[in-house]
Order: sequence, then C-alpha cells, then structure tokens
Amino acid sequence: MNKALQQYLTLYSENKDLICSKSAPGFNVWREQAYRNLLAEGLPKHGSENYEITDLAEMLAPDFGLNIARIPLDVNPADSFKCGLPHLSSALFFMLNDMWGESKGARNVLPEGVEIGPLSRYMQPAGEATEFYGKIADLLNPIVALNTMLVQEGLFLKVKKGMKVERPIQLVNIIEAMIPLMAVRRILLIVEEGAEIKLLSCDHSNSREKTSASLTVTEIFAAKGSRVEFYDMEENGSLSNRLSTLYLRQEEDSHAVVESFTLHNGMTRNEFHCEFAGRGSSLKLYGLGIEDHHNLLDNYSRIAHNAGDCHTDELFKYIVEDEGRGAFTGRIYVAPGAAKTEAYQSNRNLVTSDRARMFSKPQLEIYNDDVKCSHGSATGQLDPMQLFYMRQRGLSDDEARLLLKQAFMADVIQGVSLDLLRDRLHNLVERRFIGQDLSCSDCEVCPK
Repeated sequence: MNKALQQYLTLYSENKDLICSKSAPGFNVWREQAYRNLLAEGLPKHGSENYEITDLAEMLAPDFGLNIARIPLDVNPADSFKCGLPHLSSALFFMLNDMWGESKGARNVLPEGVEIGPLSRYMQPAGEATEFYGKIADLLNPIVALNTMLVQEGLFLKVKKGMKVERPIQLVNIIEAMIPLMAVRRILLIVEEGAEIKLLSCDHSNSREKTSASLTVTEIFAAKGSRVEFYDMEENGSLSNRLSTLYLRQEEDSHAVVESFTLHNGMTRNEFHCEFAGRGSSLKLYGLGIEDHHNLLDNYSRIAHNAGDCHTDELFKYIVEDEGRGAFTGRIYVAPGAAKTEAYQSNRNLVTSDRARMFSKPQLEIYNDDVKCSHGSATGQLDPMQLFYMRQRGLSDDEARLLLKQAFMADVIQGVSLDLLRDRLHNLVERRFIGQDLSCSDCEVCPK
C-alpha cells in the first residue's frame, strides 16, 4: 500500500468513531464502502492511463492536518473577503477550511424557492440531501472515495421547480491555517424541473508559506428543462495541491454551462464527469489554465451521450511557460442509441518555453452512425509574424506578447454569461500575464 494513501486509511480506521460522531448520519453510511474501495484499489500509478503527468501519491504525500474534531481555527475570515468579485451582487457564502459560513444578509437576496446551507444540516435521517448524495459520484474513483471517507461538511443548494434565480450565488472556499492543512469539502446542487441557477465557486489559499490541499467533490443534478451555470475559479498559492471532481447528470431538455479557470495554483487535478440522461439537452464545458514556474494543471473530462439529440461544445486552452506542465485528457462517449448527437471537442495550447511541457489526449468513442462529432488538439508557440507585425506598429515585444496571450484566451472567457464576471476575468488574466499577485490580501480593486 502506498504510504501517502496509508496515512489517510490509518487516520480513518483509528478515528472513525470521532469522525462519525462529529458528522451527519448521511455522510457516515458511505464511509466504510469508500474505505474498502481504497484499501482494495489503492491509488493509480503515475504514468498510468489518464494519469500520465499527475502523481496522486505525490500530491497526497505531505502530512496534512485534518480537522476531524471540528475545532474552530484561530483565523479571521474577514481577511479572506477582500477579494470577491466587486459589484457582482451575488449571494455570498463561504467555506473557511471545511467550516461553513455566510455573509450578513446573504439569504435576504434569494427567493423563497432556494434552499441553501451547510450540507450536514440536510444529511440528517430523511434529509433532503440523502436522496441525491453519492448517487452519481463514482466510489471507484479514488478521489471520490477519499473525499467520501473523510468529508464532514459542504454546500447544499436546491432550486425548486420553475424557480429562476436571477442573482448569482457565490461560494468562496478558503484555506487558512498556521499548519499544513487539507480541506475536504462536498458540493451538492439540485436544480429541479424548469429551474435556473448560476453558481460561482472560488478557491483561495491565503497562506503563501504553508503547504495546503483541497479535496472537493461536486454533484450536480439538472432536471428536465432546467438551466444551470457553474463557474469554478482557482487562485491558490504555489504550495497548494487541489483535487476537484465534478459529476453532472442532465435530464431531458436541460442546458448546462461548466467553466473552469485556473489562474494561480501549485498542483491541480480537475475532473469533469458529465452524462446526458435525457434527450434534447446541451452542455458547454470550457476551461483555461495558465501554468508557469514548476506548477502543474491536469484537466480530465468524460462526457457520456447516453441519450440522443444532445449537443456538447468542449474547449480547453492552456498557456504553459517556464517549467510549467499542462495536461488535457478528454473523452466523448456516444452510446448505441444516442442518434442525432452533436459533440465537438477542442484543446488548444501555447507553450512559450523549451522547458515547459504539454500533454494532450482528445478522444471520441462512438457507437452510432447518425452523429456529428469532431475532436482536435493543437500545441504551438506565439506566431513570430504576428509579433513582428505588432512591433512594426509601435508596440514593445512585451506588449505584443501580452495582447496575443489575451486574445488567445478570449473565447473561453467570452463564454461567461455574467457580464461583470466576464469583465473581471479579463482583468485577472491580464494581471496574471504581467506577473501581479492575485492573492486576496493584495486585491486593490475590491472594497476593504
């Protein structure tokens, strides 16, 4: 057994009574199966299928602390809210490490058809979350199993039938502690028939000197005729390790947007497992990553077209510099009965250094002839002719490179429907390219 995993198995086996006593019963009924799966399967090896550049054992090897006794930590959450998205007018909630919190008046701006709160509240016997929790997240996935074995808190969000929530909801996930710490969180989003919601989840690690880890599993249920937009943004420190796995199930005539923005990170593995379970549905899955220094970003996706007449638009873009590493592995599966499927997958990358590395593996698995599908990947450098053309018009080399990088990422950002978030992302990406720190405490455009 790998030592990195063994420390968590031992932690659970020796402290499961404490973990369960501090948790809701709905969490506890899943823990033993998750433990057995991890004990039997272990972690996938570095270099194995779909883990070509990500070493889970390395990411989990540090001796992270976990707050299994649910002791409030001596940190000031107000310091973590200097960033936020100014003037977005969102309903603001947060997870401080793995503790629930919310801004004053956050609930007042939401309509009565929205149920939101700490997931543990809804994981009591016969609670609203127990019907959905763990139903689409695969316990054979080691990230899901580890999360399920250790999780004690998260976000529950339910939008009732026909309710259209105009104001976006923002969940800010913060890691802040005096010791190396892992935050284990769960997100459960249920969008009932005909309902609409926009959720923005932001990850921040405030410590630039302590190693940290976040382990998050998200389950999204999009019912018939619903619309859901989920935006995930990472602005972590270079010592952070992030494991994030999202599962999405769409019923008939539902429409979903999932976008992921990795602006600052250490080592990150994002997974997207999406399923069309009803006809006439659509999904836009977009992502961007900016990797430099020795940082790593690995995005994995699997989109299962198990129903016909559905549409997928998938686009991931990376800019990899210095000794950064990037990876994209995507598979679109079309079932035998999924006629009239339209699915398009694209991965485009800029590699600006001889020492940078990019791994790309787009895939189609099709078992129906009546489809329109394509996939492609391209990795290259900035066009020297474009740089020459721009310098001839008075721009410096640095200015020309900045504009070309911004233009390269523009179509991913333009996919965001929230005007203020889209404008803010353009600003954040520009600041990232010119080397400005994106940490919350240094954000000068946000109200103090």
